[in-house]
Amino acid sequence: MRRKPKVAFICVHNSCRSQMAEALGKHFAGDVFESYSAGTEMRPQINQDAVRLIKEIYSIDMEETQKPKLLPDIPEVDIVIKMGCNVICPFLPSQHEEDWGLDDPSGKSDDEFKIIIQKIEENVKMLSDKIKNGDIALQ
Repeated sequence: MRRKPKVAFICVHNSCRSQMAEALGKHFAGDVFESYSAGTEMRPQINQDAVRLIKEIYSIDMEETQKPKLLPDIPEVDIVIKMGCNVICPFLPSQHEEDWGLDDPSGKSDDEFKIIIQKIEENVKMLSDKIKNGDIALQ
């Protein structure tokens, strides 16, 4: 059996979008790929609106299983997903890279957060399907 690819969801601060993507990757695609998140800078904690909404919508407590991490804190990965940095995105070597171009919902309304959360869920499921179908060439 082939090993599961490692996917890194990255953004600058690793406190909101990338953390939600890690949680939803584990939740919806844990059987297909391993999920990690990281950034080039670190906030002291995960965005509390993200924590609250992910817990409310999916019953996932990100603070129980995740913490902010820097790029060197995660293993070598096969796939890098950039969340949409709007500045210079961090670089991490990989075999495949995508930029999901998601706006940072930090400091915005719950409705705006939920739009980004829904997009992350859809993208995680699409990524899972692409890996399962062999649409992403990995060695």
